[in-house]
Amino acid sequence: MPRLLPAVLAMLATLMPALPAPALESPPVRTERARMTLVSDAAAIAPGGSFRLGLRQELEPGWHTYWRNPGDAGAAPEISFTAPAGLAVTEFEWPAPHALPFGPLVNYGYENAVLLPFSATAPEGLRPGDTLVLEAHATWLICKEICVPEEGRFRLDLPVEAAPRADPAIAPSFRAADLARPRQAPWEARIGFDGEAGALRLDSPDFSPATLQDAHFFPVDPSLIDHAAPQMPQIQEGSVRLSLKRGMAPLPPGPAAGVLVLIDGAGTRSAYDIAPIPAEVPPPLIGDTEAMPLWKALLLSALGGLVLNLMPCVFPILAMKAMALARLSGAARGVVRGHAASYTLGVVLSFLALGGIMVGLRMAGMAVGWGFQFTAPGFVAVMAWLMLAVGLNLSGVFRVGGPVGAGNTLASQGGHLGSLATGALAVLVATPCTAPFMAAAIGTAMVLPYLEGLGIFIALGLGMAAPYALLGLWPGLARHLPRPGAWMEVLRQVLAFPMYGAALWLVWVLAQQVAPAGLAVALAGALAIGFAAWALGLAQAARRPLGRRLGWAGAVLGAALALAALPILSATPPARAGDPSMTGAEAWSEQRLAELRAEGRPVFVNMTAAWCITCKVNERVALRREAVLDAFARRNIAILEGDWTDGGPAIAAVLRAFGREGVPLYLLYPAGGGEAEVLPQILTEGALVHALEAAAPLR
Repeated sequence: MPRLLPAVLAMLATLMPALPAPALESPPVRTERARMTLVSDAAAIAPGGSFRLGLRQELEPGWHTYWRNPGDAGAAPEISFTAPAGLAVTEFEWPAPHALPFGPLVNYGYENAVLLPFSATAPEGLRPGDTLVLEAHATWLICKEICVPEEGRFRLDLPVEAAPRADPAIAPSFRAADLARPRQAPWEARIGFDGEAGALRLDSPDFSPATLQDAHFFPVDPSLIDHAAPQMPQIQEGSVRLSLKRGMAPLPPGPAAGVLVLIDGAGTRSAYDIAPIPAEVPPPLIGDTEAMPLWKALLLSALGGLVLNLMPCVFPILAMKAMALARLSGAARGVVRGHAASYTLGVVLSFLALGGIMVGLRMAGMAVGWGFQFTAPGFVAVMAWLMLAVGLNLSGVFRVGGPVGAGNTLASQGGHLGSLATGALAVLVATPCTAPFMAAAIGTAMVLPYLEGLGIFIALGLGMAAPYALLGLWPGLARHLPRPGAWMEVLRQVLAFPMYGAALWLVWVLAQQVAPAGLAVALAGALAIGFAAWALGLAQAARRPLGRRLGWAGAVLGAALALAALPILSATPPARAGDPSMTGAEAWSEQRLAELRAEGRPVFVNMTAAWCITCKVNERVALRREAVLDAFARRNIAILEGDWTDGGPAIAAVLRAFGREGVPLYLLYPAGGGEAEVLPQILTEGALVHALEAAAPLR
C-alpha cells in the first residue's frame, strides 16, 4: 500500500488541472429578501484585456427589483467601483423587464433570479501572476408589499495571465442574460399622441396573428407614457399597433428609445431595442379601438345595462324578479327601499367583480372578453345545477327562507340576502348577452385607467338595476302591483318552468363544449342536485330529529357528489367542432380571411358562441332567412364563422381589435378590398340584405 501512494498522488496531480475550477464569485451579501453577488465570466484576465462582470440577484418569492425605468415607482440598481485605478466599466446591459402590476400602479423590473451584466477593461499595467482585486459598492431597492432599500460591498479576486481564460461554470448565466437582452429591431416604428391618447405602430411582413400573440412597449423615459394604461395590442398581417396614454413628459423631438417585448405564436418571449420616430397618431389597424370620452362611455354603459333586462338570456331571472315584486306589494316604504337597495347592490357588486377580473387579467396580459366565464365547462355545469335548484325551490321541493304566504313581511335578514343574491345571479346569467350600447363601452373600459374602467362596469350595474332602484326611490309605484294572496303560490310554481328551461339551455351549451362522457358527468351531477333538494325537503318536513338528521345527511351527500363531478368534468376531452350555424360557412382563421380577401371576394365574418342567446336569435331572425341566404349566394359572399364557445386568444384578439369584449361580432368586408364594416349586434333581415347589397353590388 505504501508503494502505491506515490503513484496515486501523481495520478491525482495529473487530473487536477482538468477539473473545473469553482466559479469566480464574490462572497454573497445576504438579506431576508435576497442574495446578491458579483460574478465574472473570466477565470483569468489579460493585462488591458476586456472581460464581463455581473450583479447576480437571487430574490425570495414575491420580491422584485427594478429595470432602468422602474415604471410608476421604484429605483434602478446602481454599482460603483472603488478599486483599482485604471479599471474601466460600462453601465448595466439591461435584460428586458417584466410589467409588475401593484394595485393601480405598474412597475418594470425582475423577479426570482436575474443577472445584470456589464463590460470591463483591465488596467494596462498588470503583469501575469498578479491578482486584480475588484472592490465594488452596489445599492438596490427591493419591493413586495413594502419597499426596502438595500446595499452591499463586494470583492472579487481575478488572476492575471498572459492570455485570458473563460470560466465555463459561470458562462450559462451570462448566456441566459444575453438571451434576455433586447436585440436591435429590424423594423421602423412610429409613435404619436393627440391629447392624452396615443399609439405606437410597427410595420413588417414578419407580423401576423399566426406569428404573434402579444406585444408590450417599455419606454426608457419614465415620464413618456402612463405605465398602468393597457396597451391593447392589435396584430394583423404586416402590422402591430399598441394603444398608449401620454405621461407627464412631452414627446421628444427625436426618437423615443424603448424596448418592445413580443410573444410569438409558440409563447416564446423576445425583446428588441426600438427608437420610434415622432409622427401623427398611427390609426387603428382594423376598426376603431380608441377610447371614447368617459362621460359618453358611462352613459352608453348605463343604457346598455338597462336594455340588458330585455335580453333573452336574462329571461329566466324574471321568475325571481316577478316573485320579489309581487311580495313587495303593500309592504312598508322602508321594506321596499331596503329590498330595492339590496338587489341594486347585488347587481353592482357583481358587475364590479366581473369588471375587476377582466381588467386585471387584461393588465396581466391575458386575452379575456365579456362572458369569458361561460367558456369554462365547469362554470356552465354549476350554473345549470343552480338553475335546477332554483326551479326545484320554486316548485316547492324544498324551501329557502320562510314560507311564501300573504303575511310574509320580507323584513328578515334572509330576505335581503335573497334580493342581493338575485341581483348577483342576474348578472352571471346576463353576461352571455352583450346588449346594444354595451360593446363599445366595455371596449373603452379595457383601454381606460384601472379605476375609470371599473366605473364603466358600475354604470352597467346601475343601468341594469334601474327598475328596482326606481322602485326604491318611489315606493308608491308598488301600490299599482297586485295585492299578495294565494295566487302567489301558483305563480311561484309556474315560474319554476323558466328556470328548468334555463337549466336545459345551459346543458345544451355544455354539449357544445365537452364530449358525450363529459355531458354524462354533468347530468349525473344534476341528478345529485335533485337528490339533495329532495332530501332537504324531507328534512324540512320531518317532525322527528332522526328524520331531520337523515334528510340533512342526504342533502349534504348529494351536494358533495355533485361537487366531486366537477374535477371529472374538467378532465374530459372537449367536444368536436360542430356544424357551422350558417349554410356554406367555413371555419374562421386569419389565413383563410387573407386568402379570400386576396381573391377580391366579399367576406362575411360571424363571431359567435353556443352560450350566446343573442347570437342564436340573430341566426333565426336574420342569418338563416331565405332572402339573406340568397343574397350571400348571388353575390358570391364568403362566410367565415368563428366559434368562441371555449374561448381562445385568436378570436379574443379580433374582438379586441374591433373594440368589442364579447360576441356577437359581425364583420362585412366589401368586394375588391377595403376596411371591414362592423354590423349591428341586433340584426334584422332587411338591414342585413341591404348591407350585403352595398358590399357586393351585382354587375
